Amino acid sequence: MWYKNEVIETLNCDYPIIQAGMAGGVTTPELVAAVSNAGGMGTLGAGYLDPDELTEKIKAVQNRTHHTFGVNMFIPKTPRYSSNQVDQSRQLLQSYEQELNVKPREITEMNESTFEDQVNTILKLQVPVCSFTFGVPDKELVNELHKNGVKVIGTATTVEEAVINDQAGVDIVTAQGSEAGGHRGTFHGSYEQGMIGTISLVPQIIDEVGIPVLAAGGIMDGRGIAASFMLGAQGVQMGTAFVTSLESGAKEQHKQAILQAKECDTTITSVFSGKPARGIENEFIKQMTPFQNELPEYPIQNELTKNLRKEAAKRNKPEWMSLWSGQSPRLSRNKHVSEIIKELVDGVEVLYSSRNRKT
Repeated sequence: MWYKNEVIETLNCDYPIIQAGMAGGVTTPELVAAVSNAGGMGTLGAGYLDPDELTEKIKAVQNRTHHTFGVNMFIPKTPRYSSNQVDQSRQLLQSYEQELNVKPREITEMNESTFEDQVNTILKLQVPVCSFTFGVPDKELVNELHKNGVKVIGTATTVEEAVINDQAGVDIVTAQGSEAGGHRGTFHGSYEQGMIGTISLVPQIIDEVGIPVLAAGGIMDGRGIAASFMLGAQGVQMGTAFVTSLESGAKEQHKQAILQAKECDTTITSVFSGKPARGIENEFIKQMTPFQNELPEYPIQNELTKNLRKEAAKRNKPEWMSLWSGQSPRLSRNKHVSEIIKELVDGVEVLYSSRNRKT
């Protein structure tokens, strides 16, 4: 069968279909467990969770599935920013905050101790898989995870980043193509250098590393999965495909925006978080883009806009929300996860059966 390979052996799942670990509330325990129960591998996005919140959500997943699931972590980085940038951002956000009647957000940076506490939580609760983005875990951490039976997945947007992951000892690397929704995982060089399409990125990474590769970016159906396997990938990571699922924790406005969007409606922006990310272009992006280079880096800008984005969702103002989406929104579906995964698997099998008949 097309899915019998090293990825499913390493991750102990039925299909090499990995749900991306989207932080910010999208990856509810219900979503993560539903993906794993349907034969894929669900991933909890832990980027913004403190250890107590992470503990609660991991236990909630464990109560809903006995299958493999993962937790996605952000590699911490000390942001470079100035007080002038923070003041500039606060000034620009003031009119939005006043209209929504929200207080300016205080800055609370994620630090190394938070990251270490998250890792300890994962070890304590015996999470089977841990994935990383925004950087690469050092060899010591990878070894510690391996000693505790945890499989490790890295993220790369260039061949060089994939090689760095391989050298660090990760088990699998995700090739994040430029079509992917949400934050870019680039950590070695500028994000512009990491804007390489999936169809170009995947085979070049495969030729340079000795570990299995997952394809990510714009993959939404069986055709995308089959194409990824033809490029040499042994699995796929899918995010936007699950954002609109019934089990997703995405706000309804976010789901509807994706379901109604066209392939030309997304853009790369850093105005919401201070880090380049792909989402549906809206009023906030258009108004803030001229000042984009004057805003503080992630996670500072992300903290400054957090209350605004949250209240905008409550007030049904999607024009001021971060509506992360990949470049294939027309292929999105508002269905149960079990239906989505069945359609994915059936779609691949139809293509492979047709190919075998012709040969």
